[in-house]
Formats: sequence, structure tokens, C-alpha cells
Amino acid sequence: MSGEGKVVCVTGASGFIASWLVKLLLDRRYTVKGTVRSLHDPKKTEHLLALDGAKERLKLFEANLIDEGSFDTAVQGCDCVFHTASPVLLSDVKDPNLELIDPAVKGTLNVLNSCSKVPSIKRVVITSSMASATFNGKPLNADVVVDETWFSDVAYCQKSKMWYMVSKTLAEEAAWKFGEENGMDLITIHPGLVIGPLLQPNLNVTSEAIPSLIKTGHDFFSDGRYRYVDVRDVAFAHIKAFEVSSAKGRYLMVGTVAYSSEVVKILRQLYPALNLTNTIREEDEKKPKPPLYNVSKEKAKSLGVNFLPLEVSVKDTIESLVEKKLLTF
Repeated sequence: MSGEGKVVCVTGASGFIASWLVKLLLDRRYTVKGTVRSLHDPKKTEHLLALDGAKERLKLFEANLIDEGSFDTAVQGCDCVFHTASPVLLSDVKDPNLELIDPAVKGTLNVLNSCSKVPSIKRVVITSSMASATFNGKPLNADVVVDETWFSDVAYCQKSKMWYMVSKTLAEEAAWKFGEENGMDLITIHPGLVIGPLLQPNLNVTSEAIPSLIKTGHDFFSDGRYRYVDVRDVAFAHIKAFEVSSAKGRYLMVGTVAYSSEVVKILRQLYPALNLTNTIREEDEKKPKPPLYNVSKEKAKSLGVNFLPLEVSVKDTIESLVEKKLLTF
């Protein structure tokens, strides 16, 4: 489908998922308005302005999640708004409200508020996360299939000090409430751990998972279970969530649930020079692991998403990190 003549906005346009979203939208001939925190930071703007079609059809705006009305100009005249901007911080959280919860919740409401003033906006697609679906204290066993009816439990997450999960769950709740009260057509996309090639020049939190495994041999997640998804699939799903008129509700985006040892196996085969035998700690490999569970792909597939194999995502992640000099071996 061609986006010719359609205008869309991507908030937090310089991020990992958002950069791919901007690229794919431009490839489909959409006119894109992207928001960044600072127009004077080349790390946030240069890779976007270098994309094919950017010269003709990309305009960048400055906007801040916690400044009310900050997104008014960017969303003006749009057909759809993709709200991807939200802080990602999985550890070392000192002030959960300041660092995560306020920017996630208030930011979402600020964007939706700006959208509610624009009659041309037909749909708003929000980047949520598996963080707002999986964490409710229910056991995740081999016979479990997590699907779109699952919601994380705020009290459970607070008690376990899972502040990122709290921020994403509260932001999603606030979005649905706002959508209902204002008759807004909303869709939420819930990616797992997003890997794949980077367009932006620096490492983001989820892209660190594989280099960190290579360098330290330690798991990124304490239980060693990962919900992998490729950034290109996630960006594509956002666009289809707007283009498929019958799309509605929440969409979980996980290509593979696997242990980190699965990635290590792929890396050993593809890159013997990494010398991973010494890197991955033997005690980590021998530790008893919790069972792998499943995440439903049915709804994602209804958007036309065919998940890329884990091998492809891992290979493309490494090639990209090497090319950007973020990994050497």
C-alpha cells in the first residue's frame, strides 16, 4: 500500500523502533513529521535526515514528553500518529516517578491530548511493551500461552520493584481510558526484547542485550528467558496497525521465546572468532532454567506480520554493531 498523500507523525523519532518506523514510512511514500527532544543534537537527527525520501518528505520538530502542548504543532494535519517516545530504563532506577512513570504516563496523555484537537487524525498507534502484559504473578509454564487478554498487575510490579513494567502498564491504562472518554481510535503494540540492525548511531537499552552477553557472559534478564522480536517486524506492525482498517485493540509482538543459550549457539556457529567458549560462564549454562512458555502470534499475523527467524535477527544485529564500531572482534 502506498502512503502517497498521507501525513503521519512519529514521536521520539530518533529511537531504535521509531527510526525504522520512519524509514519504512518514507519507503511507502508517506510524508512524515518526527519529534525529537533536540533539533541541535546530530545523534538524534542525522541518521533520520539521511534516509531515502527524507529530503522531500520528512520534517523534524522539537517536543518534550512532559511539556503540555509540546506536540500540538507536530500532529497538526496528520492522518495517524505513532507514539513511540517513552523512557526505557531496566535497572538503576533511583526515582521511579521522575525517571519513568511521569514521562511515560504524562507523555502519553500529552500526545493524546494534542491528537484530540486534530479532526484529521483517524487513528493513534502507541508503542507499548510486553512489560504491560506478562508481569502479573501468574506462573509462566511450558503449557502457558500469553495472549492479548493478559495484563501486568501494577501492585505486583511495584512490590517487585519492576518500575519499567509499572510505567508501561500505567501508561497503557491511561491511554485506553483517554481513548474511551474521547472516542479516539487507539491501537497498542507490545514488543518483547527488540533486536536487529540499528539505524541510530548509539546503543539503546535492548540492543545492549547481545553485546553484554558476549562481553560478560551474564544474562540480561535474571531468569535467562527472552522474548525476542526483530525491530523491522515491530516497525512494520505499527504501519499495518494504521493501514488495516479492521485492526483494533492490543497486538503482542514476540517472534521467539528462547534462552540466551540459544543466541550463544547461533553466535558460536556464525562467529567462531568471538571465542565464546570462555565468555559464557559455565555456571550460568548449567543452572536449572525455568520452562519456556509461548506468546501468541495470531493477532500479529492478522496484520500480515511474518516474524523473521531469530538467526537472521542475531546475525543482522552483530553485523550492524560491527559496522557502527559498537562491537569489535
